[in-house]
Amino acid sequence: MQRAAAAGLTALFFPPLKLFPMDANPQGVISKPSKYSVKETIDRLQKILEGKGVTIFARIDQQAEAAKVGLELSPIELLIFGNPKAGTPLMKAVPLSALDLPLKALSWQDAEKQVWLSYNSAQYLQQRFSLPDNVVSNINVDPVIDLALQ
Repeated sequence: MQRAAAAGLTALFFPPLKLFPMDANPQGVISKPSKYSVKETIDRLQKILEGKGVTIFARIDQQAEAAKVGLELSPIELLIFGNPKAGTPLMKAVPLSALDLPLKALSWQDAEKQVWLSYNSAQYLQQRFSLPDNVVSNINVDPVIDLALQ
């Protein structure tokens, strides 16, 4: 009974949204297709990052979290990761950059069952926070993402 009431309240206050069209990518977000499942994609990325000594701060299975409150969600997992040696100088120079640090990668499945791996581009973060050129390499995850998707 409680679940039905919660679902009814959720529907009342949070009406269904249209699925995100891939041709309307938000500014600065890079989305690359994956041939793996959502879980496998994040598993692969996490393994590569850990192999490089990168700290994994959190891994959130958002589909599982939605199920806990009686809601359905396509597979979607968020990985939060970083290297304090790389990120600290950025946050020291521009404290607001901590809004996007540590870095995040999101694996998700669209309505056609295509899995994607999405993340903020280093150039977007550089522009957003006016970061100097010499620190952009600290937040460029393109090579690691590409390796995880091979």
